[in-house]
Amino acid sequence: MSITSIILMFIFIIIPIVLSKSFNLGLEKDTTVAAIRSFVQLLIVGYILQFIFDQDSYIFIVLMVILIIGAATQNARKKGLEIPGITWKLLLAFISIEIITQGILIGFNITPATAQYIIPISGMIIGNSMVLSILFLNRFMSEIKQNDNIIELILCLGGTPKQAIHKQLITSIQSSVIPTIEQQKTIGLVQLPGMMSGQIIAGADPLEAVLFQILIVFMLLTAATMTSVILGFLSYPTLFNKKQQLIEKHFK
Repeated sequence: MSITSIILMFIFIIIPIVLSKSFNLGLEKDTTVAAIRSFVQLLIVGYILQFIFDQDSYIFIVLMVILIIGAATQNARKKGLEIPGITWKLLLAFISIEIITQGILIGFNITPATAQYIIPISGMIIGNSMVLSILFLNRFMSEIKQNDNIIELILCLGGTPKQAIHKQLITSIQSSVIPTIEQQKTIGLVQLPGMMSGQIIAGADPLEAVLFQILIVFMLLTAATMTSVILGFLSYPTLFNKKQQLIEKHFK
């Protein structure tokens, strides 16, 4: 892209700001901040990636993946502060997903073990897992708060914590995974995925781009399911005390 093109692309920021101002939506500040942050952050990441690609060192690749996982954990934990140890639970979930997906890709020679593949794929997988974890935590906390009386009743009747919270846990997992499933049902019909479109614009063979996008789609489905399942089954036991009672203070 030329300097002129880069300057002109800010038109897409001016339009929502003008609309917000015209209709008194109050989104001017948030839109401006989001635009500046995304521009600066992506520009910095671009230089960092260029440096990592030039170095061709696994040390820098690992450090970049750690940064991605750390940032995702820090952002997602804000939605689950009521859950004891939510930070390490998220870390464990993201690390497990990263190891499994990259292990399959590299272990079966589906993609090369290079920074060009590992870092972008890790970003897509962990980014998607972060969004799914936020959806899960929001729904899980809401379900427990709304049904705490039912949970306590099951416990009083001799049920185990797993039995008492089973319905809320399964509902939360389903609710967080369903958007990914529904999106994938219409992929290619309603929308062309960003990664595939980017490859095509960059001059890649359309069929090659499609096949790689299919790989990403399948990985995202795995990551979505694993995120909610791992996070759910790590979280629910810590909501009960040693006497198998629901710890009320987490939901006040």
